[in-house]
Amino acid sequence: MHLAATEYDRTATTLAGLTPDDWSRSTPCPAWDVRELACHMVGMATMVTTPWETARQQRKAAKDARTAGTDPLTALTALQVSERADWSPERVVEAARKVGPRAARGRRLMPSFIRRRDLGQPQRINGRDEAWSLGYLSDVILTRDPWMHRMDIALATGTTPYLTEDHDGVIVADVVEEWATRHSAPYDLTLTGAAGGHWSRGEGGEVISMDAVDFCRAVSGRGDAPGLLSVQVPF
Repeated sequence: MHLAATEYDRTATTLAGLTPDDWSRSTPCPAWDVRELACHMVGMATMVTTPWETARQQRKAAKDARTAGTDPLTALTALQVSERADWSPERVVEAARKVGPRAARGRRLMPSFIRRRDLGQPQRINGRDEAWSLGYLSDVILTRDPWMHRMDIALATGTTPYLTEDHDGVIVADVVEEWATRHSAPYDLTLTGAAGGHWSRGEGGEVISMDAVDFCRAVSGRGDAPGLLSVQVPF
């Protein structure tokens, strides 16, 4: 939750630093420009501020998914954007600043018996359906998601993301650990930059050296990636 609070703060700072032209730029998420991506980020943070807001968004998204014939997650993120369709950049920034502490607190206070519950809908990763707990969603995914979108915004706007070893490096290391668990193959991985490091397992495995953010982009499924980089980790 310390990582979550820091990431929400860095997200708000990133959004506050955008220029007027930045908000309409295309992002690596094809359906959204920067403003729409930011609306999703605010909406997802808002969802976990209270159990009632979580239930409201999930019920509405489930209904929208049935109507549109799509999956609930796609409907959920679309709902978060559509509910803020008329928001100005200034309003998005203000909301991001306010919702971050509330979202971190809501996630921190989630009871253990809730954390153990199944998410209720399978998530398809690496061609297979997975069952996630609400704890995995809250503790892991909902920090990785705004982190990766902060990287998306940096790429879209041609800026350098703010990265530190004690925050971004921890998030990247967790991604590497899950990636290694998912493929179970020998490897030697060197990631460069402030969030980088070195990891290895076994002998004779694939040798990979690249930027830490680019690694996370690859294993998140943003574009085609060769070899072990094609093994995806959820964000």
